[in-house]
Order: sequence, then C-alpha cells, then structure tokens
Amino acid sequence: QVRLVESGGGLVQAGGSLRLSCAASGRTFSSYTIAWFRQAPGKEREFVSSLRWSSGSTYYADSVKGRFTISRDNAKNTVYLQMNSLKPEDTAVYYCAVRPLATVEFSSWGQGTQVTVSS
Repeated sequence: QVRLVESGGGLVQAGGSLRLSCAASGRTFSSYTIAWFRQAPGKEREFVSSLRWSSGSTYYADSVKGRFTISRDNAKNTVYLQMNSLKPEDTAVYYCAVRPLATVEFSSWGQGTQVTVSS
C-alpha cells in the first residue's frame, strides 16, 4: 500500500504562491494516477488536479487552470502542486491521493495540508 505525506501548506496573501509536495513511500507512483483534492470548511471535497504517472498527462479543475501546475520528480517519487496567483477562495485543506490504473477509486490518501490565503 502506498503511504502519502503532504507538505508545503501555510498562510499566504492573495496573489502569492505556495508549492505543495506529496511524497510516496511503500510503492512507486509508476502505476498510479496521482491527484490533488481540496476541502474548504463547510464544503464538499473537490478535485483540483491530477497526473497520470505513466504518460505524464495532466488535468486541472477550471477554477485553478492557468494558476496551478502539477509536476513530478521521478527520483524522489514525489508530486508537486505549484500554486500561483492564489485567491482567498483557494483556502482549504489540500489532500493528495492515488488511484491504481484501471480502477475508479482513489485507494490511498494523505493526511492533508492546510492552505490559507488572506485577502
């Protein structure tokens, strides 16, 4: 089973940037899709971005397209979420998760990292 650990959250002013990291242990990412989700207080968890490790294909929610970039470091078995031009509505707990290829469920989740954007 993959163990995921997120880091990089914090408090930033609107317009600022943060880079989140999701490090995997136990297994490599090579046979997974890795995704970032977020959940704001009182709201449902929502998809932010994903990366298919084998192909490098990436996807983004419309709300973050053009501002966030998902990337990977093969050697470190780590996925990053670079977040630029942050807005107060980006405030949430951000989670990374993995979905094995040919499945529909995200089977492992990290503990989450808090991102707070002040206006």
